[in-house]
Amino acid sequence: MLTIERALVDRIVAHARADHPDEACGVIAGPVGSDRPTRFVAMTNAERSPTFYRFDSLEQLKVWREMDDRDEEPVVIYHSHTATEAYPSRTDVSYAAEPNAHYVLVSTRDEHETEFRSFRIVDGEVTEEPVTVIEPGA
Repeated sequence: MLTIERALVDRIVAHARADHPDEACGVIAGPVGSDRPTRFVAMTNAERSPTFYRFDSLEQLKVWREMDDRDEEPVVIYHSHTATEAYPSRTDVSYAAEPNAHYVLVSTRDEHETEFRSFRIVDGEVTEEPVTVIEPGA
């Protein structure tokens, strides 16, 4: 189960809406071993595509080094789908390289509705998990 503060959900959704019609992407880091996302990091979609995302390799190296320096790990890896449901594509599954991460997808296909879902992706196996949104300090 993913437990995440409302402010972080709002930032993910805002990033996804701002980058639409291209897919948005980023991570939320947290202390190693805590499974609690705390630090939002919006990243650049190097593909600038409405159907595919890829972290810029230099930016990813910088962010992952920063997480190492802070004793953090990528607790959430997120991206948006602009025209389809919030469910991992075959490409998303093939690129899922962080077995401990929660893979969050947001669909921006409907400008009035937000579909926000979380998955675990391990060895090509996709498992949807519940999302609990908490208020700050909870």
